Amino acid sequence: MARVKRFIYPPMWLAFGIIAQFVCNEYYPGWRFTSQAGQLLGSGILLLGLVLLVFAGGLFKQADTDMVPFKDVSALVTSGVYRFTRNPMYLGMAMILLGCAVIVGAATALLAPVLFVVIIQYRFILPEEQMLRELFPREFPEYCSRVRRWI
Repeated sequence: MARVKRFIYPPMWLAFGIIAQFVCNEYYPGWRFTSQAGQLLGSGILLLGLVLLVFAGGLFKQADTDMVPFKDVSALVTSGVYRFTRNPMYLGMAMILLGCAVIVGAATALLAPVLFVVIIQYRFILPEEQMLRELFPREFPEYCSRVRRWI
């Protein structure tokens, strides 16, 4: 499989999304839905995303496999949060963006998590899945049959 060089990794897409949300909030907010309940809900979603991201990253460290996409894959991690979603780190980042969008309370900020999911799906997840099928021809398809890609 030909390897595509990727210079912008998922944490950078997350950062771009957060920046875009605050730009949207300031200059193109659209419909606003700010409230104290929204602030609390958004904070909860954001914290849940952070926790998911940290736990998933910890499982990669325990398995002694690289967290950088397409680099030094030495193990197929299927335990912990990986029993419920094949992409908990990406899901955690999407939740962080959703939480931020709810916190800022601007309708246009809700575009960032949607765009993040689309970019990650096509730029990272689909090529990673192809690579994992090649590296783990028996284990990965079986894992895919048990666990959904996102949630």
